[in-house]
Amino acid sequence: MARWGVVTARHPWRIVTAWALLTVAAFAVAVAGVGGGSLFSRLTSGDPKVPGEALTGREIIAEAEPEGSSFFLTVDGVDLRSPAVAAAARNLAAEITAVPGVASVVNPYVLPEGPTSPTALSFVAGQSLDSGGFMTGTTLRPDLTDADHDRARAAVEAAYDRMATTLPGAQTAVGSGSALVSEITDQIALDLRTGEGIALPLSFILMVVVFGGFVAAAMPVLGAIASIGGALAALYGFTYVLDLDASVVNVVTLLGLALSIDYGLLVVSRVREELRLIAADRPARELTRAEIGQGVSRTVATAGRTVLFSGLTVAISLAGLLSFDAQIMRAIGAAGVSIVLIAMLAGLSLVPALCAISARRLLGKGTETAPEVGVFSRLARSVRRIPWVVITLSTLLLVALALPTLSMRLTTTGAKLMPIGSPQRDFFDRFDTDYRQLGLPAVTVVAETTVPQATQWATASVAGLPHVVGTSVRQLDPTHVAVSVALDDTDLSDAARSTVERLRADRPAFPTWVTGQAAALADFTGAITSRAPYAVGVVVLATFVLLFLMTGSVVIPTKALLLNVLSLGASLGVVTWIFQQGHLQGPLGFTPVGGIDSMLPPLVLAFGFGLSMDYELFLISRMAELYHRGEDNDTAVEHGLQRSGRIITSAALLAAIVFSGFVVGKVLIIKQMGVALTVAIILDATVVRMLLVPATMTVLGRWNWWAPGPLSRWHARHGISE
Repeated sequence: MARWGVVTARHPWRIVTAWALLTVAAFAVAVAGVGGGSLFSRLTSGDPKVPGEALTGREIIAEAEPEGSSFFLTVDGVDLRSPAVAAAARNLAAEITAVPGVASVVNPYVLPEGPTSPTALSFVAGQSLDSGGFMTGTTLRPDLTDADHDRARAAVEAAYDRMATTLPGAQTAVGSGSALVSEITDQIALDLRTGEGIALPLSFILMVVVFGGFVAAAMPVLGAIASIGGALAALYGFTYVLDLDASVVNVVTLLGLALSIDYGLLVVSRVREELRLIAADRPARELTRAEIGQGVSRTVATAGRTVLFSGLTVAISLAGLLSFDAQIMRAIGAAGVSIVLIAMLAGLSLVPALCAISARRLLGKGTETAPEVGVFSRLARSVRRIPWVVITLSTLLLVALALPTLSMRLTTTGAKLMPIGSPQRDFFDRFDTDYRQLGLPAVTVVAETTVPQATQWATASVAGLPHVVGTSVRQLDPTHVAVSVALDDTDLSDAARSTVERLRADRPAFPTWVTGQAAALADFTGAITSRAPYAVGVVVLATFVLLFLMTGSVVIPTKALLLNVLSLGASLGVVTWIFQQGHLQGPLGFTPVGGIDSMLPPLVLAFGFGLSMDYELFLISRMAELYHRGEDNDTAVEHGLQRSGRIITSAALLAAIVFSGFVVGKVLIIKQMGVALTVAIILDATVVRMLLVPATMTVLGRWNWWAPGPLSRWHARHGISE
């Protein structure tokens, strides 16, 4: 690290120029794309998928019954018995049928028996002619090229739009799966801009206050901008090899922003400290290039080492997501690792180079080094007087906050990702209420058997299950049939989940695959649960090794892992209490959906663990540095907290501001993630780092630095140092 520090100090302009060019290119790639559309146009959205029987069943159905895109029009506020309404509906169907690429058009007025037939009533709101509403559904051919599909879709939507003028006073709404995806991705992009619009200005203002000047504050922000550009370009690249869900772009980019600010804050603070020590009582303008180079190289050797360890630790925590079968988790893990590494490289090269260029301006008013005695050293001494009281009360608080996780219920949100009032959310809510009979059955069983055998099984074993209100059997292909199971509740209700469990536990004599939303959710959560031990094992082992290489202790890594479990559990408990139980829905602007998005827990654990270890390394690295220089344990703890406490609290406040941008977003999982990470950061930077760490360090004393003899001797020879 010291050698890299020398290189950075000698060639700062080359490094800054290279980063500037790369940043401009990265933003250009993300915004304009490379022949394949922009980043946001290449994102996907939908239920998370994992290999399993639900996906297999869905694929068998799709292969046997290929369908193109479907588009729906609802018309409300009309007299369904009016000849004018009937004529308008038939004319609409005729116009759409003439569109090249349209496979079918259905509404109550084009069916043979008219709107009063049982089949037609499925397209009538509430299946009542007195409701004043009906639906038209259009399906395109599945073999259309992208260009033909777009032309057909535009023509259908234009015909839908004219329906509002054809029937004066009617209220119309258009909905489709593709429109929902488009609305979600557009909102994601808007939320990202909003989050950055909140985070960057507020972060800059706070850093001006912390650093006492604009120049010093600008450097972490410039590092963050470079990291965001690199992050967006990395995400764009991953869209060519992985399906990248729109809802996670905010998470990984703002994580890069938060880490960049953290690393920039650490590096700039240490540069100023080192330069102040070198300058002594001399004016800053008298510093020579050699002295500036010495200060920058010393910073890279010390704080840079912390940045390196932190970046690797966070990257490892996100790499744990690569262990999961769910493609979306692997995509997030791959993208997250890339973004963290970009932020780490910016902290190790761009920010030190900027410091070298502006070194003399960094040492303005208010740049003196942190005093040996201050608020954080006094806090450490206070904790040291009553360590067991602090440990007991802090632990009880975190455990109490974590208790709601015991009742956590996972779900998939779909259209409910969007807030009430958004066009597609309102459309699909209406669809589920008034046209639920047109939706896919809550549970479908794909069976490798004949129709008679499947019918006999459905009648004898399925129809009598609790909550089952009907079954129907249809031939899919020469070897497979589909048994549709209608329930008296919603697709993701406890009834649906219980039905899936019963059907999978009591199989017939022939092969079956239980599919549907509830089955897909069961497969997803099962895949997460089954792979979690491997992911956790990799993260724990790698983190333990890195912390051991840094400190030479086996106690400190063990304690850090345990404390992180407490803070992350508390964070998930708070999220459960708010979003599942429906507290604070008014101030936070959301509508409860009865559970937590199934992707949230693994994401919070991965991202939250990384951020927690970030602050742990900031604190422990300084304590270890002082301890290995000869200070006793208590003095190293006191002085380490004093010298790093301001940086940690500032970094935590800045990160909380960054993730508060999530909270004001509209997309539900983004809002949940924002609350979870903000709570995790605040708890970690206050209760854990300021109270529990010094308390446990006091109780353990010199045992903090213990390792078995062979490991201690190995670390003395091979441990990573400056």
